[in-house]
Amino acid sequence: MTTLNRITVLTLAAGLALATGTHAQVSSQLMPIENVEPAVASTAAPISAEKPVIEVVFVLDTTGSMSGLLQGAKEKIWSIANAIATAQPTPDIKIGLVGYRDRGDAYITVRTAMTSDLDAIYSDLMKYEAVGGGDGPESVNQALNEAVTLFEWSSDENALKLIYLVGDAPPHMDYQDDVRYHDSCAIAAEVGIIINTIQCGNMSGTDVIWQEIARLSEGEYFAIDPTGGMLAVATPYDEELARLGADLDGTLLAYGDKDAREALYSKLAVSEEIDASAPAGALADRARYKAGEAGADSLTGRQELVRDIAEGRANLDDIKENELPEIMQTMTPDERVAYVKEQQARRDQLRRQITEIDGRRQAFLKDALAEHSDGFDQKVMVALRLQAARKGIVYEVPDEAPDEEGSNKYPVKDDK
Repeated sequence: MTTLNRITVLTLAAGLALATGTHAQVSSQLMPIENVEPAVASTAAPISAEKPVIEVVFVLDTTGSMSGLLQGAKEKIWSIANAIATAQPTPDIKIGLVGYRDRGDAYITVRTAMTSDLDAIYSDLMKYEAVGGGDGPESVNQALNEAVTLFEWSSDENALKLIYLVGDAPPHMDYQDDVRYHDSCAIAAEVGIIINTIQCGNMSGTDVIWQEIARLSEGEYFAIDPTGGMLAVATPYDEELARLGADLDGTLLAYGDKDAREALYSKLAVSEEIDASAPAGALADRARYKAGEAGADSLTGRQELVRDIAEGRANLDDIKENELPEIMQTMTPDERVAYVKEQQARRDQLRRQITEIDGRRQAFLKDALAEHSDGFDQKVMVALRLQAARKGIVYEVPDEAPDEEGSNKYPVKDDK
């Protein structure tokens, strides 16, 4: 039996099940999975064969000591997505989450499956609270194994598939029914998943294991401040970009059967909640992402009238009246055509405005962050730039970027 098959049997024996859709799923005390209502219906568009594929799963310790990191991640998730999107050619991006604690806590793991809809990721990330822990080792083994085996990773050998394991405590090695990290790393290496490790703080025993995990799966290891080291900078452009981003969401038109329309309505409801609750800086990054090419799926979802007509996937003449947006159902055919063109023109104008204002915002941020290079978000990009090159995906290295020669030389632990 191959290593992959052997570990798959172990995983199934442990009672784990495949995570599907974009919603969170929770693993309870002895690893059965409890479904949680979706934050938003699945809206991922089919991956384009012409674009490089980048898939990222963040595996985050959500125990009490990680409050600073989690807060920073909530503020920086769109900034990270924007940085990923600067690749040439422009990539198709999917992001997933695994939050983990330990047995005896409220949950062991909670997952959000990979999706191109960053609003869904943010909605679930906002539910993460830093609670529990305090007793040293955590359920790192289970969280890492789920990230490797329970996500729908691309079968494309040219896809860049990355895991970022982020935490401050080593794994429990005394749980007899765990799949240990050595085996999970072997599976990852076999299917082309790279695991990067980011250690927060300096808890004894974490560094050697974090380094070994990275070494076994051809990843990078970084050590950062216990708080995550992320610097949030307010700019004079944040509020206007946040408003323009909300206006961009307002150009979406739901059409199709009941399920398709309800999926977009659910997505818009999540967008409204985010607009009302997220910090202005995060909303500015969100507007930038959705206005760009890489964020098109995140903006529109899988089925949206304006985009589908523009890209030739829909024709107004072929859509039944009761499957049109309600506002268009009483219009004449010519009025419908004119209305869709009006929404497209408005969307294009908003994208241009966002791009122009964001250019000034980026110049402001470049000056403000010139001396800062040790945050979680920056380490994510250091590893990404190094590993994307293996797939022919090119990133421009910023002038102020730290040394990116890599750190793939780690001590080997023999105790398996």
